[in-house]
Amino acid sequence: MKKTINTIHAPQAIGPYSQAVSFNQLLFISGQIPANPETREIVIEISEATHQVMKNLGAILEEAGSSFSKVLKTTIFLTDMGDYKVVNEIYASYFDEGIYPAREAVQVSKLPADVKIEISMIAHI
Repeated sequence: MKKTINTIHAPQAIGPYSQAVSFNQLLFISGQIPANPETREIVIEISEATHQVMKNLGAILEEAGSSFSKVLKTTIFLTDMGDYKVVNEIYASYFDEGIYPAREAVQVSKLPADVKIEISMIAHI
C-alpha cells in the first residue's frame, strides 16, 4: 500500500509532492535541500549545507522506520562539481564504511531556492 511520509523535522514540501512515499517496504525520499526545518533558513556554505541535507534525510528515514544503513540508492545534485570532494567526505560519514548505497552525482545549472546541493534517496523500510 502506498503511504506518504511527513515529519516536522525536515523541511516541508514547497510544491505538489511529498517528503517521501513508501510502497512495498521501499521508501522514496524527495530531493532534500539545505533548509533548516525550524527556521526555513537556507544553509549556504557547502560543508554545512551537506550536513543539513543529510540531517533532513535522516529525519525522514527515521519517521518512516528506516535508517542510513538501509539506503539503497541516492542521487546527488550539485551546482558546482568543485564541491564534490567536500560533499563526498561528509556524505560518506553518514554510512558504514564500505557499505555504501548505489549512487550518482551530477552537476546541474540551478536548484530550487538557489541552493548548491540537493540529495534524494531510495531506502528499505
